[in-house]
Amino acid sequence: MRIVVCIKEVLDPSAVNNYALAGSLKIAADGRTLDVPGIPRLINAYDEQALEAALRLRDAGCECHITAVSIGRELQDPLKHCAALGADEIVSIDADPGALDHHVVANILAAYIRSSGGADLVLCGRQASDDDQGVVPALLGESLDMPVAPIARALALQDGRLRVTRVTPDGDEVLEGALPAVVTISNELGEPRFPSARDKMAARKKQAVAVSVADLGLTDEQLTPGVVLAKQYLPEIHGHCEFIEGTPADAAAALIARLRADKLI
Repeated sequence: MRIVVCIKEVLDPSAVNNYALAGSLKIAADGRTLDVPGIPRLINAYDEQALEAALRLRDAGCECHITAVSIGRELQDPLKHCAALGADEIVSIDADPGALDHHVVANILAAYIRSSGGADLVLCGRQASDDDQGVVPALLGESLDMPVAPIARALALQDGRLRVTRVTPDGDEVLEGALPAVVTISNELGEPRFPSARDKMAARKKQAVAVSVADLGLTDEQLTPGVVLAKQYLPEIHGHCEFIEGTPADAAAALIARLRADKLI
């Protein structure tokens, strides 16, 4: 059984949040990217949990080959982290993720999966941890003609069929179906494991398989973004507060009068 885990490279979200809280977050000169120097590149946390889901299937007795694949030229450290965790194969597709939209990302990943022998199970994080979009897995399912089970907190294989426990606003939902399939993993799966020092040392020697987009047989149309980020900006937040003095009754009466004057009630 082959399991493909799709990894998205992002800025360290906690570090970006710290910059934002400190008021130091800035937009770069291009007007489209964040200017956050010295922040390491880490795996999207949801995608790391997708890898953890694959490893848990193996721990439960599934005989599988786990491939971690990502798009980007400088992904050695994130992908080697996948190798240290237990991925059998790491693959780097040579393209600039900043120049792609979700449709092109899905086209590239789907083409790689088809060209490398297909997959019985494709696992992705439920959404990106930078812009919170989560459309690539659905597009992957459409391109690969696989059913998609989103927002899973648990996976199991029973008699060759996949059992998925999904998180919904109304509680857990259990789905069963035949493979192949695409599943997105949510943070309710639980904390991912940490690699041992020995595994980290061994992963340093492991080289990612380099794949060229030109070798995937995609057309110019499939590689042309349909959605282009034109501008990104930090909103200006203004806080104007007015305190109404007086007893509770007087304050309530004054508030109601003010709301009526502003035609809010």
